[in-house]
Amino acid sequence: MKILLVLGCTMMFLAVALGAFGAHALKKRLSADMMSIFQTGIQYHIAHGLGLVLLGAVAGNLVHSSLVVTAGWIMLMGILLFSGSLYALSLSGVKKLGAITPIGGVAFLVSWVLVIVAVVQN
Repeated sequence: MKILLVLGCTMMFLAVALGAFGAHALKKRLSADMMSIFQTGIQYHIAHGLGLVLLGAVAGNLVHSSLVVTAGWIMLMGILLFSGSLYALSLSGVKKLGAITPIGGVAFLVSWVLVIVAVVQN
């Protein structure tokens, strides 16, 4: 469960760093559309980084904590696939990278369903 806290804090650090990088270094280099895509990646990165911190904080209090830990790993994969593909797309302009984004979105949904199941079963 501690690993979820560490991963969550690491993801938040990266989200803040990437957000600052985007706001300062990329603002003049990217088109408005590509900047919007980058910012969407940041928003979901922050939301699910905080989700990982939350899961790390509550996992020890739930009987079905293995579900919560699994949800955390899937959430991490969601961050990497969803936000990562949006970062890569916005920086490279390769539109095909957008095909990866929905896989990350599904990972987010699956992770939250697992959290719901863990809470209901508690």
